[in-house]
Amino acid sequence: MSVFLDHASTTSLRPCAKEALSDALDFLGNPSSVHSQGRATRELLEKSRDKVAKACGANRSEIIFNSGGTEGNNHAIKGIFWDRVTKDPDCKVIISSRTEHHAVMDPVQWLGENQNAEVVYVEHSPNGMIDLDSLRSLVSKHQQRVALISLMWVNNETGVISDIPAITEIASEFDIPVHSDAVAAFGHVPIDFQASGLTAMTLSGHKVGAPIGVGALVVARSAKPISLVHGGGQERSLRSGTMNYPLAASFAAAAKEAVTELDHEMARLGALKDQLEAAVMEAVPSAIITAQGANRAAYNAHFVFPGTQSDAMLFLLDQKGVCVSAGSACQAGVLGPSHVLLGMGFSHLEASACVRVTLGKTSTLQDVQQFLTALEQVHPVALQATPA
Repeated sequence: MSVFLDHASTTSLRPCAKEALSDALDFLGNPSSVHSQGRATRELLEKSRDKVAKACGANRSEIIFNSGGTEGNNHAIKGIFWDRVTKDPDCKVIISSRTEHHAVMDPVQWLGENQNAEVVYVEHSPNGMIDLDSLRSLVSKHQQRVALISLMWVNNETGVISDIPAITEIASEFDIPVHSDAVAAFGHVPIDFQASGLTAMTLSGHKVGAPIGVGALVVARSAKPISLVHGGGQERSLRSGTMNYPLAASFAAAAKEAVTELDHEMARLGALKDQLEAAVMEAVPSAIITAQGANRAAYNAHFVFPGTQSDAMLFLLDQKGVCVSAGSACQAGVLGPSHVLLGMGFSHLEASACVRVTLGKTSTLQDVQQFLTALEQVHPVALQATPA
């Protein structure tokens, strides 16, 4: 029987989300229509907006429904940059990190290559934590020329949790807007948008048990990033198009349940992760826990197995019925050295030998034990398969 331990890539559809989607599909009406059936779908949409807002500590008017994390990150980064540079052409510095998800790295790099943005990167500690002194130095150097800062809340590969309030406090000295990709954080660590000091925050539905294709960009009421999509003016004129109330309802149901269960699941999955990591280090003493000592999300265990290659490890584990990954699944299935580990200072060989095990609502001790049994069997084979 196959064991799924790749919940950071996507996770099981929650029954409550499936039920909410099914119920919403029975509605007929455009939420922008003024007739009774249109008003009914609008009411459903706004109730969904309220649930997501409560789940992430935001005001309901700050929730902009969209298709998910990649769209949200592109909208926040490009939209805030364009808004800032339109008001002040010299305000074109973007501060980010070399360990971000590609849905942040790529739009930042695109702005640098095509829109004259000046991209600078913060440094990290060896365990992947943002170096706040480095951030403070960059902010002090560029001051009012900084268009925005974009730093993720939880790293999708290593599980490292960033100190977002400390980051926004540094930015506040020069009124710099801060965006955070919270896709790997929402539903897994406590999130409070209004207390965080953020200007914008990205959420994705399928990471918390909703269907793929729905998410939200949380945008402070004081901000108005330039829209990527112009049309009917829906979603505060930030994301035009007919609102997808069935997916919004499903996302809201999943988000509410995930946050309600958060404390219990953090404790349960944290205990499982601790058992997993201890057993891996006993079975393969040469293994490296990549973010050892950092504040990490409870569901994420990320290893380097020196002398192996990620693709060989993943293939061999899959042959044993264990589904894990090396890192992000959003790179069209292309494996290479982890840019996250390279950004943390690991060597090219080490960054090419990583395995990510991520737990979810359906994960059990039996799943962990099956992974460990498979690991003991495949690790010697992977060592032999790796060129000297």
